[in-house]
Amino acid sequence: MNPVPKDNLDTLSQLFIGQLLKGDFSEATIQFDDRMKKTISETKLQQSWEDVTNESGILLQLTPTRSSNNEGYRIIVIKCRFQRFDVDVQLVFNEQGKISGLNFTPIKNIYNPPSYVNKSSFNDVAIEVGEGEWALPGILSIPVGLDQFPGVVLVHGSGPNDMDESIGPNKIFRDLAWGLASQGICVLRYDKMTFKHGKQLTPEMVEKMTVKEEVIDDALIALKLIRKTDNIDTKHIFLLGHSLGATVAPRIGLEDPDLAGLIIMAGLTRSLEDTLLDQYTYIYNLKGAITEQQKAELESLKEKVDKLKDPKYKDKIATQDLPLGVPIAYWRDLQENMPLDVVKEIDMPMLILQGERDYQVLNSVDFIGWKTALKERSNVNFKLFPELNHLFIKGKGKSTPEEYNVEGHIDDEVITTIVQFIKEL
Repeated sequence: MNPVPKDNLDTLSQLFIGQLLKGDFSEATIQFDDRMKKTISETKLQQSWEDVTNESGILLQLTPTRSSNNEGYRIIVIKCRFQRFDVDVQLVFNEQGKISGLNFTPIKNIYNPPSYVNKSSFNDVAIEVGEGEWALPGILSIPVGLDQFPGVVLVHGSGPNDMDESIGPNKIFRDLAWGLASQGICVLRYDKMTFKHGKQLTPEMVEKMTVKEEVIDDALIALKLIRKTDNIDTKHIFLLGHSLGATVAPRIGLEDPDLAGLIIMAGLTRSLEDTLLDQYTYIYNLKGAITEQQKAELESLKEKVDKLKDPKYKDKIATQDLPLGVPIAYWRDLQENMPLDVVKEIDMPMLILQGERDYQVLNSVDFIGWKTALKERSNVNFKLFPELNHLFIKGKGKSTPEEYNVEGHIDDEVITTIVQFIKEL
């Protein structure tokens, strides 16, 4: 019998990975040869996969396969690029095209601190935000050798983020925490509820969840906690939000009027549904030619966005008919609390930062939106960084999703701008 051609094995490998990603472990084991079926059951395959991917975050990219031969077997390796780390999936195929060997290798990224970090100037202390079964692991980066210091709580962007807001090799919240702590500012960061407790959320809980339960409630608890830190200057506590965290920062400021100020990094002023449509349109057009499948996906997304905006549907839309499959309660909460409406109700100092290369939050719409709405406020500062992307990392040309897989750091000018804003108040 002739060996199965490599192109066919590449297709089988992609199929197998797709089944793992969908959680279809029963179908995946059908590709095993007889020996593998006796060695690795469907349950064991699921456990092995979840052991290496439980903390990996969302899938960003599948890299092209690489292959080799060994004693009549064909070895195929596919790198799965997840949000927080990569996983190499090694598949060993026999001549009949059946899987006779399997190995998952997580490749954790090594964090190399940026030059503006001085690790001798602060201590990291493990804490918990909240209590009981829903408590969240966190870290306080506390300056040393100071009698008193200001404090900052960091609030994540959308999705199940860890305390470092890790994306590929980048850890932008660790950059912020260590960069600010090196300048005498105490910083609290913590795992997002959907990252730490995502598997404990029942379908009923998800159906009713809004950004209040997902983000705002824990941020308010974190603010109470940082105020209890020894030597903290309770009159100089700030909230820093990135992306979704920046978008809802005015709502947190409304709930905690004792804050000294808000720092808004890449905050939306448009609706999230419009933003999603713009983002997918941008990404699909990056190569200049859009495929028929991408056209169909954009049309489907547009139909869902239009339905979400149509008053006649109000609360009568099935979750599968909504963008990203996110339930209606979440969307309605955001629609009823638009940032520029909420920000009119608070008068605390604000620093609003934007990367000009950001394709997710736009300088031409969102940043200008903040500037227009707050132009009469003397206690609001704005700063646009021409070379920075959504992660506030420097680059050139059009920003792309693949750029997030390149190691970088929050630009030092961002750190300097935030420090100056905090210390001048």
